[in-house]
Amino acid sequence: MAECQAQSKAKLISETRRRFEVEYLTDKPDKYDPRDIERLQQDDNWVESYLFWRHDVVDETLKMIDESFQWRKEMCVHDLTESSIPRWLLEIGGIYLHGYDKEGNKLLWIRVKYHIKDHKTILDKKKLIAFWLERYAKRESGKPITVMFDLSETGINSIDMDFVRFIINCFKVYYPKYLSKIVIFDMPWIMNAAFKIVKSWLGPEAVSLLKFTSKNEVQDYVSVEYLPPHMGGTDPFKYSYPPLVDDDFQTPLCENGPIASEDEASSKEDIESDGKETLETVSNEDQTALLKKVNLTEPSSKAEENEKADSKTKGFKKPLSVFKGPLLHISPAEELYFGNTESGEKKALIVLTNVTKNIVAFKVRTTAPEKYRVKPSNSSCDPGASVDIVVSPHGGLTVSAQDRFLIMAAEMEQSSGTGPAELSQFWKEVLRNKVMEHRLRCHIVESSKPTTLTLKDGAFNMSDKTSEDMSLQLNRLLESNKKLEDQVQRCIWFQQLLLSLTVLSLAFVISLLCLLYN
Repeated sequence: MAECQAQSKAKLISETRRRFEVEYLTDKPDKYDPRDIERLQQDDNWVESYLFWRHDVVDETLKMIDESFQWRKEMCVHDLTESSIPRWLLEIGGIYLHGYDKEGNKLLWIRVKYHIKDHKTILDKKKLIAFWLERYAKRESGKPITVMFDLSETGINSIDMDFVRFIINCFKVYYPKYLSKIVIFDMPWIMNAAFKIVKSWLGPEAVSLLKFTSKNEVQDYVSVEYLPPHMGGTDPFKYSYPPLVDDDFQTPLCENGPIASEDEASSKEDIESDGKETLETVSNEDQTALLKKVNLTEPSSKAEENEKADSKTKGFKKPLSVFKGPLLHISPAEELYFGNTESGEKKALIVLTNVTKNIVAFKVRTTAPEKYRVKPSNSSCDPGASVDIVVSPHGGLTVSAQDRFLIMAAEMEQSSGTGPAELSQFWKEVLRNKVMEHRLRCHIVESSKPTTLTLKDGAFNMSDKTSEDMSLQLNRLLESNKKLEDQVQRCIWFQQLLLSLTVLSLAFVISLLCLLYN
């Protein structure tokens, strides 16, 4: 069944490419950017995203590609850079990428209060939206995004339906399949009519992606750690420019491993909780043993190191997916699996394999540096060799689907040293375009064993989770009850008002009748 679907999809992709070339490229090839044409011929996922949005109807898909490609050339999306955007627009902080929702999708923040309707600046604002979306699409190809419309402190001057329609079209036509949902926060009643129009632009199938929220409901979609205080969150983030704020990756806790005393304490805890199946925490001296390097001149010492590395990772299962990059093959390819109570496995392993003829320096960064130990997080890998990187939650903090890991790699010259000082200097000097980057998202296994390399490290405290869920449900119930009480009070008030008016009307009629008879 799956094979038939794959064949059918491949046939549709091939037909779309062929017909686009015959029906749209033959007459006016100059109306599109050549880079988009090249990508259309090479990137199956891109073609599939257009087909998906048009329900695999090739005629409609071709019209959508035509409109999208013309827009991309008109906006010069391939050439949009920071210098293409007025500096004041970047400094104001009205549009930016930061944080993740509960499903792990990146958040595109649109702070509407900073937007004033002005036909002189509307083109620059549209370019800013296109800049962020294209920047994200190149980094996270195919991964959805959640739009956060923050309408708090918004007045009538901020309503610009042309700009809103442009944003809707970006996801309907120009970046298909990228929209996860649109979370609208604290919408003033005066904008109700405006967003009825927005619903008609989205169409019936996409209306379900609109989520109208207040301070209480917004936490159903985004956890408090990525919400600002005015939304009831705890995120200390303050927008500033420069630099651009979308790079949330930082150096993880205890780079290249914690100090020895922490290692010893961690090892004791592991042994007590997991016995033989646990992985001993790696000290700074042991890290070199994790590097499975091929050196024909030192076979005996390398064999010992390999034995040590094997003993460190014998509790893991080998990953089933591999990302094949130009410098490193990285396993797992997309998701780093962490277990729950059932699996009893919380640590995970990333395997890097050098596929070049030179030494490759690498370092690991994360969006939650206070949560994880990563060992080693900054090292190098010899040609043809592999490195095992152990990732483990730190200090009892729980893994979140919003957390991300970034692996950066670059080739070193043969004469370069690979010590800490040399690596530090290398990363200061290496050119940005020489650095390979690959991102991994976290996944918490619910019921089955993970497909990547994991390690038992105790169970989650389910009683705490159950208590937290019950507390959340209770708060929601109390809030619903409060709203119901308010509605009842309003009904009683209206009834009393109606009764008073009825009594007054009756008294007036009686008085009028008395006057007539007298």
